[in-house]
Amino acid sequence: MNEPEIQLHDKTFVPYIHREEISQAIKKLANRINEDFEGQEVILLGILDGAFMVLSDLVKNLSVNCYIDFVKFKSYVGQQSTGKGKQLLGASLDLKDKNVIIVEDIIDTGHTLTELRAVLAGFQPKSLGVLTLLIKEEVFKNKFPVNYSGISIDNKFVVGYGMDYDGLGRHIPDIYVLKDPS
Repeated sequence: MNEPEIQLHDKTFVPYIHREEISQAIKKLANRINEDFEGQEVILLGILDGAFMVLSDLVKNLSVNCYIDFVKFKSYVGQQSTGKGKQLLGASLDLKDKNVIIVEDIIDTGHTLTELRAVLAGFQPKSLGVLTLLIKEEVFKNKFPVNYSGISIDNKFVVGYGMDYDGLGRHIPDIYVLKDPS
């Protein structure tokens, strides 16, 4: 990746995952959903704000019929996870007896998804799966099943492709990592 460093607020970020690797991971995730749900419908429930790019590219590669909905949970302040999800907006579709896949940009501690999965289970979906582009396995530690996982990364702070640092960086088509100060 020949992209330059970027500056967001007071932090410098360097290239980490190129858009082509992201695209390939998204296509693989879509292919698995197409196989798993052939002949069925699914509801893709994107977690705003970060998952909007993942969900957009994912649906472009799906052949199964799908509904799209969003919820808004927030667990980051700056570059630190608060450890608690806060529901800001709820799903508008009826989830009862439906195949639902939660779409995330990144899973690190899993606290937000633990809370969201509990809320969604109350709507009695037929199935409830989780899809993430990135996963930080060393901090997630398999707290619950992740049905569709794209790329495993180290426990580093990343921006781009929907992920931000205090509101900036979501528009970047590649993923950048916080530059080591040394």
